[in-house]
Amino acid sequence: MGPVSGERFERALGPFDATMVVVGGIIGAGIFINPYIVAQRLPSEGWVLAAWAAGGAIALAGALAYAELGSLFPKAGGQYVYLRDAYHPLVGFLYGWALLLLIECGAIAAVAITFAEYALRLVGRENASALPLAIAAIVVVSAINYLGVKPGSRVLNVFVVLKVAALAVLIGAGFLIAPAVPDAGAGPAGGTAGAGDALAGGAAALPVLFGAALVPILFSYGGWQNANYVAEEIDDPRRNLPRSLLAGTLLVAAIYVLVNIVYLRALGLEGLAATRTPASDAAGRLLGPGGDRFVAAAIAISTFGFLDLAVLAPTRVYYAMAADGLFFRGVARLHPRFRTPSLAIVLQAAWAIALALTGTYAALVDTVVFADWIFFGLTVASVLVFRRRVPLGSRLAGGFRMPLYPVLPILFAVVSAGVVASVVASNPARSAVGAALLLAGVPAFLYWKRRAPIPAEEANGRGERE
Repeated sequence: MGPVSGERFERALGPFDATMVVVGGIIGAGIFINPYIVAQRLPSEGWVLAAWAAGGAIALAGALAYAELGSLFPKAGGQYVYLRDAYHPLVGFLYGWALLLLIECGAIAAVAITFAEYALRLVGRENASALPLAIAAIVVVSAINYLGVKPGSRVLNVFVVLKVAALAVLIGAGFLIAPAVPDAGAGPAGGTAGAGDALAGGAAALPVLFGAALVPILFSYGGWQNANYVAEEIDDPRRNLPRSLLAGTLLVAAIYVLVNIVYLRALGLEGLAATRTPASDAAGRLLGPGGDRFVAAAIAISTFGFLDLAVLAPTRVYYAMAADGLFFRGVARLHPRFRTPSLAIVLQAAWAIALALTGTYAALVDTVVFADWIFFGLTVASVLVFRRRVPLGSRLAGGFRMPLYPVLPILFAVVSAGVVASVVASNPARSAVGAALLLAGVPAFLYWKRRAPIPAEEANGRGERE
């Protein structure tokens, strides 16, 4: 089976475009907010920075695996394709099912609300309802990407450059300007006390604390996989996709560590642990009264850029599912003029708006947030499968090979399992609901499979053997 129209995607994305997809997929609102959680869970500034550096190393290991997979399978749909061909079409389908039903559309709804709230704060309309602006933002970015991958990519490039520039300004201010002295009595309000008490029980507690701190860090680092979704639209993907994955992930890791140095310099460990708005507080001490508006603008820019990417990249997964006969057939049709999966874009936008209107999206995302790292772990582990199934000697010359094999993919899979276990342990009820929602995809898969059975050769992996 294949696309309804028989047309191919346009290879319109160059190396810079693909790198911006990686950076834009990782940097969202998390780096402006999540560092306070990490500071609450670790006992010293050194451990905080070590945790963010470790998170960057784990993300880089994941990006290296996706670089090999993308070089081997430069296909639209990325992660869906790898899971389908490494294990079983059901595994790939469940990933796409979760991505559309909950993970991606829930994230779009949540981030659209965040964008609207900060945009309204920026213009002095904090008390206005954010919902109309959030819906308008979803419609605008969907319309832009409906008109072609290049317009969507250009918008993304502009907003990624702006968000990186905003973070660069914050980093520069942190290193060049002496921060205002915090109040002498400012305490962590329940911040690092828990970490200190745990450490008092012995050094064995530190790995537990470090692991707990890695959970919000790894969520902040997620997103490099977006470039693999659009592999068929990248020029010379076997060369440019791996380069973009590595360059983008390394850039984000450097930015994250430097930003946390600035937070710690401006606020101290206790001050960082005590605030839920670390970027605003740090900018206020470094830049004065205008710091809060600066951060509001930075978050509005960052979240709008994320919205654009959320339409640009994941819709290719639904397209790939439909091309396999595992989703509504029309979703596999490219627009005759714009060469985009137009129906997939409309479907995702409509469902994201519905979630925003119901107000239940936050709960929905919480129930399946662990699923992202289940599929991350399975995808990186698929490198082990494809090294056996498609030996290096049978691959095209010049393809990317993941270094430190098999140590890196095995370690990444272990870390992914640890993240999933931590999420389940912290909220078992919602994790159980999330697992049930994932399992609800099994009868949906069987329904579509009966309607359009997948040829055996499609389920056995194709890659560079085609």
